[in-house]
Amino acid sequence: MLWVEVFSPEGLFESPHRSLRVTSVYLLRTNSPPYRSILPERLFSFLSYPHLVLGDFNLHHPLADPCRSLSEREFTISTRYFDAAFEAPYHLLNTPGVYTRFPFDTISRPSVLDLAFANTALSSFVSSWDTPLPSTGSDHVPCVITLKPPAIMLPPPTPHWALLDLDAVGKALDTFTMLPCPTRPIPNSMSRWFDISSTRLTSLLTSHAPSKRPCPRSKPWWSPRLSSLRTEYHKFARMSSLDPSPLNWSNVRSSRRTCFKAIASAKKAHWSDFLFSATPRSLWTAKRFAFGRPPQRFPDLPGTSNPAEVTETLLDHFFPTKPPPPPLLRLKRYEDYTPLTSEEIFRALSKSSNTSTPGPDHIPYSVWKTVHWIKPSLLPSLLDPLLAHGFHPPSLKKALGIVLDKPGKPLYDSPSSFRVIVLLRTLSKILTRVVASRLSAQAMI
Repeated sequence: MLWVEVFSPEGLFESPHRSLRVTSVYLLRTNSPPYRSILPERLFSFLSYPHLVLGDFNLHHPLADPCRSLSEREFTISTRYFDAAFEAPYHLLNTPGVYTRFPFDTISRPSVLDLAFANTALSSFVSSWDTPLPSTGSDHVPCVITLKPPAIMLPPPTPHWALLDLDAVGKALDTFTMLPCPTRPIPNSMSRWFDISSTRLTSLLTSHAPSKRPCPRSKPWWSPRLSSLRTEYHKFARMSSLDPSPLNWSNVRSSRRTCFKAIASAKKAHWSDFLFSATPRSLWTAKRFAFGRPPQRFPDLPGTSNPAEVTETLLDHFFPTKPPPPPLLRLKRYEDYTPLTSEEIFRALSKSSNTSTPGPDHIPYSVWKTVHWIKPSLLPSLLDPLLAHGFHPPSLKKALGIVLDKPGKPLYDSPSSFRVIVLLRTLSKILTRVVASRLSAQAMI
């Protein structure tokens, strides 16, 4: 066993980790007892920084080679190492079933002997594991492991609006009062008043909603029964590794068969229920699950070498800079202005879909509908001064831009091969709908 420590004072993979340990392993076969030359506890030690363990393990295990029929001795030896890795925890990087050894003789068949494990601190930086290189003359093929900063980071926690505490929100809104609007407003004072007032309101709503963090590995078909079956299977596997008796081995096979059959049944039942309850709105989701989602194309724009330059090029293409409008020295109230009513807010909200993706504040229309139902005078008192003075605050103009690739393009080296979806704050859309409704009513007159 040989390990190398890599140190970078500026941090590795754009992360605060400054060290990376790579451990090279070559496990020699020994006689009885059925162990290898290096104990698993020495290989998979707990480290707070990234650790990569790789090499010729000389082990056969179902997770690395699921098509291989294992003997009781092979399973007993390999289980000790895999259990130690998963308890540390370390993640197996090999693609199951991809052979790494091709023997020269015609009797032995290909197998998976070269394994690679990454601990939790390193697993998010592993981009791929593959065997694309030709043979170097040995019966083992080279394995290529690509490490780089994760392209897609997990989103930050967002409020779980479906679990909003309506009773607590109702009591808090009863005592909530809007700050008085400036009597002789200027753009800065009006913008400051709206930002403070809207932040107070959104903070009140967010404080009564639990946080959630979407996980790409979440399984909607998982159940407590599957957890208990998996725990039972792992328990028998550990028992058989310590005492490889026929009874323990029979329990391992039985519990594994039961666990995998229950998982397959749960997946099938969940898919059947999803298709049975499918609506015209969810047909595209069913199609994506059935056929898979095509890979996203990252912009390969000429003259750009990092994500910041790509973002700047796309912004210049889709939103070219324009000369700023003349500054407003003072805001004047319209003389013939009609105050905003709760009925207008209700009509604007009734045309808004609850499934529409919100903007930077992450507040959907369903929350504003609840707020308006509890206290109908709140939203009019927040948006009425803006309409009365014809002012649109800069905070309502901030949006999230989602870049999507246009399908069927031969090359993706130009901004025209992409399109941008702009997600504004829902308060901005409500205000826009109110203005559009008033303009439509005036045009009909």
